[in-house]
Amino acid sequence: MNFAQLKINDSGYYEIQSLNVMLFDDFYPEGHQGGLTIIQFGSRVAANGDVRLDPAPGQWSPVPKVGERKIDKENGIITVDLWYPDSSKDRKGFNPVIYPGLIFKYKVKTEAAGSSIKLTVDLEEPLPVEWDNKIGFNLELFPGHFFGEHYLMDNKSGVFPRQAGGPMKKDDDGNHQVVPLAFGKELIVVPDKEEKRIKFGSNKSELQLIDGRALHNNGWFVLRSTIPAGAYKNAVEWIITPEIDTTWRYKPVIQVSQVGYHPEQKKFAVIELDKLTNEYDPVQLIKIDKDKQTIVKQDTNPALWGNFLRYKYLCFDFSDVADEGLYKIKYDDVGSNLFEIKKDIYSRNVWQPTLEYFLPVQMCHMRIEDRYKVWHGLCHMDDALMAPVNHNHFDGYYQGESTLTKFQSGEHVPGINIGGWHDAGDYDLRVESQAGTVYKLALAYEFFPNDYDETTINQETRVVEIHKPDGEPDLLQQIEHGVLAIVGGYESMGRLYRGIIEPTLKQYVHLGDAATMSDNLIYNENEMDPVLKKLLPKDDRWVFTEENPTRELYVAQVLAAAHRLLKEFNPELAGKCLKISEEIYNKTKIDESKYFALRNKINASAELYLSTTKKEYEKTLLDNVDIICRDIQGFSEVIGRVVKKINDKDFTNKIEKAVKESFREISEQQKDNPYGVPYKPRIWGAGWEIQSFGVNQLFLYLGFPEIITSEYAFNALSFVLGCHPGENTASFVSGVGVNSLTVAYGVNRDEWSYIPGGVASGTALIRPDLPELKVWPYFWQQTEYVMGGGATDFMVLAMAADHLFNNE
Repeated sequence: MNFAQLKINDSGYYEIQSLNVMLFDDFYPEGHQGGLTIIQFGSRVAANGDVRLDPAPGQWSPVPKVGERKIDKENGIITVDLWYPDSSKDRKGFNPVIYPGLIFKYKVKTEAAGSSIKLTVDLEEPLPVEWDNKIGFNLELFPGHFFGEHYLMDNKSGVFPRQAGGPMKKDDDGNHQVVPLAFGKELIVVPDKEEKRIKFGSNKSELQLIDGRALHNNGWFVLRSTIPAGAYKNAVEWIITPEIDTTWRYKPVIQVSQVGYHPEQKKFAVIELDKLTNEYDPVQLIKIDKDKQTIVKQDTNPALWGNFLRYKYLCFDFSDVADEGLYKIKYDDVGSNLFEIKKDIYSRNVWQPTLEYFLPVQMCHMRIEDRYKVWHGLCHMDDALMAPVNHNHFDGYYQGESTLTKFQSGEHVPGINIGGWHDAGDYDLRVESQAGTVYKLALAYEFFPNDYDETTINQETRVVEIHKPDGEPDLLQQIEHGVLAIVGGYESMGRLYRGIIEPTLKQYVHLGDAATMSDNLIYNENEMDPVLKKLLPKDDRWVFTEENPTRELYVAQVLAAAHRLLKEFNPELAGKCLKISEEIYNKTKIDESKYFALRNKINASAELYLSTTKKEYEKTLLDNVDIICRDIQGFSEVIGRVVKKINDKDFTNKIEKAVKESFREISEQQKDNPYGVPYKPRIWGAGWEIQSFGVNQLFLYLGFPEIITSEYAFNALSFVLGCHPGENTASFVSGVGVNSLTVAYGVNRDEWSYIPGGVASGTALIRPDLPELKVWPYFWQQTEYVMGGGATDFMVLAMAADHLFNNE
């Protein structure tokens, strides 16, 4: 018999070696994160345990509010107060499932009982009779952990299916629900494997095992018991007993760049260990030759960095090794993936897949062909209808009391069915994403000119052909494509659009060819579909507008930069870029107490000055030198070029002093973790932020190489390419590196696939301290691709490494 006792640790959750149980340390239910969470043998296997109104909730299902969380360490009890507000007033009005008038309060309590957890739910009062046996406590089981495994429900066997299946039935309210896989009072999952076995027992209502994927592609398996009629005290009571092994230790993980290193690059590996580790093995760097393996560096007393998150870390620096070749790192009986050290490490199959695949695949208003494959057909040629006024839409879109244009709500807006990239794992076009992508591509081409040509892009035929060069630089063609979307919207409406997005949630969750989201036919009332001979559906996307000086001035900054890059490639479009940039700059009024708007105005002044050398823009920069100096990171992309072009001694001295102070602060911040970058883990993966940080340091280095180094910029690159926390050391860049994310949250996620060159946010934090990067296609907070920085920031860093290490 196991007499091990779960204890509440200093981080506020239950712990015993091989097992952690958390209660509302996290709260992100739409992301399957929070509530009651079970981490068994280092892996999160169950989460989101809470009272829910639906048997298998979806992304927009009502969620409770979380109140006080009380911890009684002495008695091993955690209690959390929660309540459901009126769901008809919740979720900003777009919740498709509402339960008007249903308001109730409850407590969820966990209590340690040996290595088991006793879970209870107490209601403040019984639920209304119409909700008897409808509301229940749900615990979600991570599907990827259980696929193909068996379970026993009251000793009757079953299997966790790889794909969702029926039968479906209608509930009392006429909604479709899936018939549970099993019913009973005791469930044992994976009874034959110690590392996965968990026993659940209910002392009240019977347990239901439900496959939530039958209703939602991104659903999990759900274990549920409903609240009986009239119950309020101990309305739910479960005993949860995960299998444990008190001798278990987290296996060492060696974290390196999955691509490799340039000989002159700072090179280090991070070794992640169980926090109880007190004795350390030697670390070896081994060179792999055709007929032998040689230890070229060994550290018998590796540098202990210390504790970070829930692990202990060693660092192994091998920057002094510069011989080209194939290497691996070994610690104890664990070896890293093989990696290369060579001068042309970044010259092929690193930044190139983003340009060859990801950017073309994301292109809107085009047909994307790839040898035998069509990534998507010609799409969204019916863009777009003017959004309804006073409308709060999903995904952050809002239209105020006016359309701010000559177009009325529901009226077709011409000229915006051109250019642009689908924003992320979905299909909307946000102006800041379009602009951000254009800007980083423009900076990449301006600083690291590269006429790489692997793609045919024909704006007349609206056809893109991957792996078919057309004699034009792909970078310039992509810049042109993004600019066409921004300029098209401005010329049509006399202002920038906020974004273009589908009108319905059914279209928003669309998984499949972008060309099938709408019929590509511009909607006109009472007009017939020429093929189907029926009235056209109103499936055209909506275009939203807004008054947002911060965003508008950012676009002005981007268009001013794009002007320089397109002057020879597309002079007419380049002229429009500069004209629109100056118009936006001159007509956009800001409240200078709103810092981000002021910052963007100064940055826009910088790019306009670099493009025109007009004194008015120079004056704005000189007049605001103190503001620039207080936030040098916020001006990192422009300030080096501005200082050189203005060539004013006083201005230069002030800026250089600020750069020195900023670099000192950055040098201190990177000491907070073993990865050499400022890293503050949160629910979403930090990869994009770290790339952005790296880009900032890169441009400061390019502007002030005598003051700062490029080290932190390329530490950020190594982080994204695999030197990051957690047991999954995959490169965040799909298809790049020996091990990378090949199941990701792109538009092809339902195929458990990926888009080469797409860059995910990466390892996320299960609060308070578990770094996690699951192999699962539906975690937008871990593996979603985005435009506007994610992929193009990576391109900038990788192109810079290729250029700088081989040309300086």
